[in-house]
Amino acid sequence: MSLRMRMSVYLLVLCLALLQWEGRASPDPPGCNSPEAVRVAEEALEQISQDRTDGYILSLNRLYDLSHTPDKEKGVSFYKLTIDVMETKCHITSRKPWKQCKVRDIGGVPVYGECEVSASIGSEVQLQSYACAIREVPATLVVAECPDCPTADNLNEPVVKETANLSLQRLNEESRLANYFTLENITRASSQWVFGPSYFVEFTIVETVCSRNTDASELSNCKPMDCQFAHRGFCLGTHVAMEDQFEIRPSVGNKDSSFPNRNAVEVECEIYEPQAAVVEEQAHVRGDSGHTVQQHNHTHLHPHEHMHSVTPSSDLAVSKPRGSLGTVVDQPAPVRSSPAASSCPSPHRHNLGIVKLRL
Repeated sequence: MSLRMRMSVYLLVLCLALLQWEGRASPDPPGCNSPEAVRVAEEALEQISQDRTDGYILSLNRLYDLSHTPDKEKGVSFYKLTIDVMETKCHITSRKPWKQCKVRDIGGVPVYGECEVSASIGSEVQLQSYACAIREVPATLVVAECPDCPTADNLNEPVVKETANLSLQRLNEESRLANYFTLENITRASSQWVFGPSYFVEFTIVETVCSRNTDASELSNCKPMDCQFAHRGFCLGTHVAMEDQFEIRPSVGNKDSSFPNRNAVEVECEIYEPQAAVVEEQAHVRGDSGHTVQQHNHTHLHPHEHMHSVTPSSDLAVSKPRGSLGTVVDQPAPVRSSPAASSCPSPHRHNLGIVKLRL
């Protein structure tokens, strides 16, 4: 073999060795089972909850697809994620971490959807933007699997508004809260037949300027407390209407008010401490200057009851206005292509038991 041929063989072997070494040195791009990708998805979803101003907190169902772009100079990686989500029973008002919230099951008018998420990860995960599309599971599919399960109602139906008002009336009459609350928004309604029509209405409430000592004749003039220290709450009201008739009762504040059938109307509420009060309390604990409890001299503070909730949150000092990073809209399910990344999609975390529904 000539010297030139031996050199050619040597160079060929060297190139193959270098290519093999380079291939080993470059790790495979992350897939849907990558711990880092899962962390980005989970923490980005938490930041989506912090950014939103209405609706219900979303829970991660699975990571459907992703793309990954490392930036070695900056020491960060950029992700574009497609994640499948399920709506939980927690309203955004609660500011609860999504992992603490239960997903709506087949009996709770379930909602599912997808989110397109852009985020980066270095020492921390940073949400860049998001666009989510969600929708209710069709009632026909729910009834096919669970004939007795509740189905969604129109929020504008008179019976829905009446259920919310009766439920709030009972809360105001029986609670030990210092001030009355007023209805803010009706957020969800459903019904089923249980010895008669039964209605389930979810709604948010806000504290008013009227104390419990306010005369009944003045209650119609009670305005919501327009201040960052106003308490807010989230309620579930239930009304079982025998013979499809509502119970007529005196207005809130009337001492002669009564419930002939107390089982007809039930209400459960969570009252949330104002975020501003939590920030101020933490400032006092840290010893920050410029904060005094007395500078916010509100009379609506009251003894804590079992329905109160103080949710620790990482968004106590939000630099951007909420709602500035993305949107969550009600849209039909999209037609989407198969995942491009490896090990995608990841397994489902939730299963509604509806065979015909492809989550």
